[in-house]
Amino acid sequence: MAGHSKWANIQHRKKAQDNKRGKLFTRLIREITVASRMGGSDLAANPRLRLAVDKALGGNMPKDTIDRAVKKGAGELDDVQYEEITYEGYGHGGVAIMVETMTDNRNRTVAEVRHAFTKFGGNMGTDGSVSYMFNTMGVLSYAEGSDEDALMEAALEAGAEDVVTSDDGSVEVITTAATFVDVKEAMVAAGHEPELAEVTKRADNEIAVDADHGVKLLKLLDVIEELDDVQEVYNNAEIPAEAYGSE
Repeated sequence: MAGHSKWANIQHRKKAQDNKRGKLFTRLIREITVASRMGGSDLAANPRLRLAVDKALGGNMPKDTIDRAVKKGAGELDDVQYEEITYEGYGHGGVAIMVETMTDNRNRTVAEVRHAFTKFGGNMGTDGSVSYMFNTMGVLSYAEGSDEDALMEAALEAGAEDVVTSDDGSVEVITTAATFVDVKEAMVAAGHEPELAEVTKRADNEIAVDADHGVKLLKLLDVIEELDDVQEVYNNAEIPAEAYGSE
């Protein structure tokens, strides 16, 4: 779509994360706690915990905070018990949206998520209504003008699945969820620090929306992301760059 920019999307997400650092810590602590509870406190034997700790370290979370979250999950400290619930729905232009939450009160959480969808032009769907469209993968994002050849060589050496260059010149290194941390560490060791690195969900096909729908969709997504129990929000929109400057 004319004017579409993956880099604008990446920068928008990075800015949103930076602006919500306090909430980001809360989300990361919940993820570490649940990962430790489900798979144990040994990072070598618990890939999910290793990923959560890596993300926390990348967000500059203090090590003692991480250790405490691991101990809570492992049952060494008393703690609130969280459950994971995913909600599905649609936003402006028929865009599919997935909302991953961790909550100690599912009635509160579903009410808040439903209210956000309804108030800002979306609607909730049933379980499975959009999740089949998404695949889980690791993504390392590099800025416009990055050396594609150097990234390609380093990524393939590190065991990445693919390297994708967008029309705007930004580059993404794609991994599986299982190899994400290893590939990221290898890329950093080779001198290629990513602008943003995450395990995320990507849709098989994106839906192009115009700037007007893009602005409204970004508002809906921001409101959902600000909910206390929300961990991650995924969508399949292809949003034009001008929409990010109109929020």
